Amino acid sequence: MSITVANNTNDDNPSVRAPLVLGNNDFHSVTNKIAEIAERKTPKQWLVLFGLAFSILLVLLGSLGKLVWTGVGVWGLNHPVGWAWDITGFVFWIGIGHAGTLISAILFLFRQKWRTSINRAAEAMTIFAVMAAGLYPLFHVGRVWLMYWAFPLPNQMDMWPNFKSPLVWDVFAVSTYATVSVLFWFVGLVPDLATLRDRAKTKTRQIVFGILSLGWRGSHRHWLNYEKAYLILAGLSTPLVLSVHTIVSFDFAVSVVPGWHTTIFPPYFVAGAIFSGFAMVMTLMVIARKAFGLQELVTVRHLENMCKIMLATGTMVGYAYGIEFFIAWYSGNDYERFAFINRAFGPYSWAYWTMVSCNVIFPQLFWFKKIRTSIPVMFVMSIIVNIGMWFERFVIIVTGLHRDFIPSSWSYFRPTVWDISLFVGTFGLFFTMFLLFVRFLPMMAISEVKGVLPAADPHGAHDHHAEAAPGTLREAAHG
Repeated sequence: MSITVANNTNDDNPSVRAPLVLGNNDFHSVTNKIAEIAERKTPKQWLVLFGLAFSILLVLLGSLGKLVWTGVGVWGLNHPVGWAWDITGFVFWIGIGHAGTLISAILFLFRQKWRTSINRAAEAMTIFAVMAAGLYPLFHVGRVWLMYWAFPLPNQMDMWPNFKSPLVWDVFAVSTYATVSVLFWFVGLVPDLATLRDRAKTKTRQIVFGILSLGWRGSHRHWLNYEKAYLILAGLSTPLVLSVHTIVSFDFAVSVVPGWHTTIFPPYFVAGAIFSGFAMVMTLMVIARKAFGLQELVTVRHLENMCKIMLATGTMVGYAYGIEFFIAWYSGNDYERFAFINRAFGPYSWAYWTMVSCNVIFPQLFWFKKIRTSIPVMFVMSIIVNIGMWFERFVIIVTGLHRDFIPSSWSYFRPTVWDISLFVGTFGLFFTMFLLFVRFLPMMAISEVKGVLPAADPHGAHDHHAEAAPGTLREAAHG
């Protein structure tokens, strides 16, 4: 017996929230809609997109090969600009990965049910973004084969890494973040992998998903252990959202470079990371819901809530921009004042005002409900935000370095084709991995989506919905 959920736009009564699942969906239909994406024959459109993404990934591999063979001199780095597109790309991708952990861990701890349709894709996005980010420090050292020096192991000179360096802190922070994110993602997948195992029509799929599902049978004991493990990992992941990008900000904040040496960087970077991360989730989910016909599961309410978070974090970022200028003036430090005047009105003013427009001005449109509920507009806005967040990292890094304390060494950074190809190639890695994910694994948490259906609430009123048929709660547990 299906459960009818009215498509309530709430125009007559704004205090009533729109349902999280629309249409005539019951436990069985939700399982079918999500599982069939990974079970059906590979669509031609997917093959075209995968071919495009993989070709861009080959650009990345070629750029890395050139970099290792020739050295970091192929980039446009000069004196005094020793960091540029490389560290910009690193901070950009680490920021992208923050929304996945926030949606999955923090919103889970706060019992926000609207996360259920987007958390799985956001978790996967986190892992792939961290993969793209990890390439930059790995290859930035030049001698990639000596990267193990950054770990707490005695090197061949019988010396330990410099633990006072924030670059070493990055190694610990990013590796911990990646490990916990993978564990969190995989633990959440286990019940759904068992569903694919039980629905498998070939021996190969049964074996593969049988191994990955770790013997899951949906027993009461399994669910108790699962919920306990998921809660522990959510608790571990929550401080990582704050700590990882805080430590990334220390790459700049603990230096003596004017414009960098400031205590506002940690909260400023965290807000910016969540801002850009949600923008990328928005970009991916708008495309995915249309491509796979998931409009009833990823509703406008989900997307509108993400717009609200982007509005809040974008406003925080704009506040940080203003505070930076105020502190530079209030400090009385001529070098700080010059750094920020140069940032806004110097040779890179075009990048600064692009950043302000994309990150502060355009997101204010989300105050209007018509904007927050317009799919095409929010899609364009999500792309604009990530363009602006890339420019933010570029402005911080390059304008902080290109004019140092000695005017005779001032310079202007221009990227080479290898700077550009490496950054573009990281998108190839990201989208190749994401396309493989949506093709072979459930892109939504099946059990969690079914958990927000009215019939899944034993204490809920079903006055406006058909009653759940006997045994449907058992279906929810077993897919």
